[in-house]
Amino acid sequence: MTTPSPATRRSGRVVVLASGAGSTLAAMLVAQEDPTYPARVVAVVSDRPSAPALDRARAAGLATAVVVPRDFPDRLAWDAAVVEAVDVFSPDLVVLAGFMRVLGDPFVERFAGRALNTHPSLLPAFPGAHAVRDALAYGVRLSGCTVHLVDAGLDSGPVLAQASVPVHDDDDEDTLRARIQQVER
Repeated sequence: MTTPSPATRRSGRVVVLASGAGSTLAAMLVAQEDPTYPARVVAVVSDRPSAPALDRARAAGLATAVVVPRDFPDRLAWDAAVVEAVDVFSPDLVVLAGFMRVLGDPFVERFAGRALNTHPSLLPAFPGAHAVRDALAYGVRLSGCTVHLVDAGLDSGPVLAQASVPVHDDDDEDTLRARIQQVER
């Protein structure tokens, strides 16, 4: 029996959802250059037409889609459009990497067990959009990042992995976020 070559071996299809710069996307694109890497990013979906992650994706030759909430009459319609935008790429895995919106039940149900979120805190501490600021305000000495399954709550799904970083006395949001992003990748 022969082993398929890396070029012919099936790899997991990944769709990334991103609202910002796409630093995690960039790390994923570098990682998948290794032919043994088990996944391939096939598309990036964003809620912001100006998200730099879209530029990164296009530069890498990836498909992109933008689903702007204000273009829909209500939250349910937007949620359905996000599901459709992702579903068209037939993903095995969906990665929310700096996606700054909470996704509703249609998304959670459609991609149950195969949607991951990266979050810049050691969950369950500091869920939500201001995790780094909240950690600094609380005075923690250790912070980090979490990868967890997406569920119907806010950063409440089962934790899959965590990595920690020390919080320095002179840290501000930018310096701590940069250190967290280094281990998040």
